[in-house]
Amino acid sequence: MTDVRKQLFEGSNNILLSQGFPANASIFPSYAGLSLLNLTGSLFQWFGLPPLRHAPLQVTELDERAANVDQIIILLMDAVAFERMQGWMEPDPGLRALVQEGLFFPLTSVTPCTTSNVLTTLWTGCSPVEHAILAYELFLKEFGLVANMITHSPMALGHEAGLLYRAGFIPETALPVSSIGPALKQGGVDAHSFLHYGISNSGLSRMHYQEVERHPFSSGADLWIAVRQLAELPRRRRRLIWVYHGAVDSLSHRYGPNSEQARAEFTSFLKTMQANFLEPLSEQGRKKTLFLVTADHGQVATPKNPTYELVNHPDLMQMLHLPPTGENRFIFFHPKPGMVQAVDDYVHAAWPGDFVTMPSSQAVEAGFFGPGVPDITVPDRIGELIAIPTGNAYLWWSRTPNPLLGRHGAFDPLEMLVPLLALRLA
Repeated sequence: MTDVRKQLFEGSNNILLSQGFPANASIFPSYAGLSLLNLTGSLFQWFGLPPLRHAPLQVTELDERAANVDQIIILLMDAVAFERMQGWMEPDPGLRALVQEGLFFPLTSVTPCTTSNVLTTLWTGCSPVEHAILAYELFLKEFGLVANMITHSPMALGHEAGLLYRAGFIPETALPVSSIGPALKQGGVDAHSFLHYGISNSGLSRMHYQEVERHPFSSGADLWIAVRQLAELPRRRRRLIWVYHGAVDSLSHRYGPNSEQARAEFTSFLKTMQANFLEPLSEQGRKKTLFLVTADHGQVATPKNPTYELVNHPDLMQMLHLPPTGENRFIFFHPKPGMVQAVDDYVHAAWPGDFVTMPSSQAVEAGFFGPGVPDITVPDRIGELIAIPTGNAYLWWSRTPNPLLGRHGAFDPLEMLVPLLALRLA
């Protein structure tokens, strides 16, 4: 097939160079047809449903494999970069055989490349600028607080889930756009999601999986036996099965994305999938079935460095209305009146060459957050100034100790390029 990786780099250069990023070191989202935004459009196309507002994936070989399917199974492994998946599967003959049998190529994530943003993009078919769930930490002006968009709680109150509900935040109605579950159901597609017990009924799940039957699981074996049993049931209607696995992301944050722990989790999980799902799957389960493996983003290694911790930069904090928001590698600044230039100057003086900065409105106009009409909440949520690292830099503004050795959010290929492995089972 076409060298997609080369195509993605070539398409990125003009946009990123014009914004001050170094050549051939960053990847810009390919929203026109080679990004995760376009995957949802392809699902609707393959199921014969009315088109969504954005184009499907522009990969002819993939459309050929998806012809006449009536069951699609998607595994999303959180934080598995394209290059890491390729490298981790190659030494194992069984996993290498999956790549050789299937269609395997990179896509881009979306900006910022982070779970709350990507999953909302996939489950609405809308771009980040349209759905406005732009990052892990967002200033929600309507509630007067900075919220954790994974746990749906104020950032200042730790990780107790769901506290935003007390302020009137209702996950099922919080999005300015519709999730795709109702459209799938109306179009004759039964949608199922498999998520770990700890997040199956979370606020983010309630936001995304409306009209989707949720199946909690406790372990890899529990998951894949249940997926196989569902896939083998007679199909009165078409069927979408969605599987989310988050352990690689957690281990990559804690130990680093190149750690033995992250790699072992990835390999173990896929071998459990092979043993309990792919190998014993019946002819009925395989018939007219497309199986996709992808990721929401990758990660880059971010060794701890006190210079990136804002507790050591009190002068910068004095220039801001509130601590930065967004991602540690895609920072939204909210300067006090008249302080935008001072904040910009401080960033370049304190960390020379580590960040590209730009007015937030410029990032929107340049298409960083995708095509479409920006939601009315976007300007408040992204502040007035954005800083994006060009290497492995980050900013840590929490008052708690920095525990992370891996992060994501920016344009490095190891965080922006994600895999798509497509297997036509029969």
